[in-house]
Amino acid sequence: MRLDDVRGFVLDVDGTLVHRAGDDVHVLPGAKEALSRIRASGRPLALFTNGSHIPPEGFAAGLREAGLGVSDAELLTPLSSVQTYLRSRQCSTLLLFGTADARGYLVANGIRVADGNERDDVDAVFVAHTDVVDFEELERAARAILGGARLLTGSFVPAYAGANGPIFSRGAMLTAALAKATGARPVVVGKPSRAALRTIEQHLGAGTQELAVIGDDLDLDVALGRLGGSRTILVRSGISGGVPVEQLPARRRPDAVVDGIADLLEWL
Repeated sequence: MRLDDVRGFVLDVDGTLVHRAGDDVHVLPGAKEALSRIRASGRPLALFTNGSHIPPEGFAAGLREAGLGVSDAELLTPLSSVQTYLRSRQCSTLLLFGTADARGYLVANGIRVADGNERDDVDAVFVAHTDVVDFEELERAARAILGGARLLTGSFVPAYAGANGPIFSRGAMLTAALAKATGARPVVVGKPSRAALRTIEQHLGAGTQELAVIGDDLDLDVALGRLGGSRTILVRSGISGGVPVEQLPARRRPDAVVDGIADLLEWL
């Protein structure tokens, strides 16, 4: 595939550049070299992960500790793109299901997060990653949604790639509970979504039709690229590795398939 006319790159993290097993992060062969070649070409890149338990700079720090040189500014997550969504819809107050780190990051970036006061008017309920579920807070969120608040989620796929098999999405589980209780259709603000595409365009300074999206997940990465009219490359090192791509409908197929990120080096 020709990539010399691509103006920027969006890469997934888990299953594409690294494998994660608990707290251990292993850089996949070719990941360092691929990022170096993109940077050497003078074109911008963004790493977009649907993880939302820590701020983007936390993911960047973890990747650097694992040996993958990335800057804080190169990381995007649903905590980035939910801000794009909220501001475009003029939502003023958010009820958050997430970690203390996620809350602190959003507040520091000017997002008003409800503090548990029942009298707060809530415009949106956002489900990020959380390790604890409080049923009173869950019921409060359901009432807010029934009252007109939007139900937002970082991701709604059941799992993502881990070194030892799929890692289940707790955020998707919680979102599904709220959707069941209220009948609301969740709005994804991570991958794949319009909010993610707008955030990527702002970040890279290029239209999505000028980008290449590279990742291991047909339902996240390839779907994101196809939504934005980008060139899409599926790497088989992650969760969609065993899917017979040739049997998929054309709207779901990537433009190219490689075994791993190292196979992209000859195209970069």
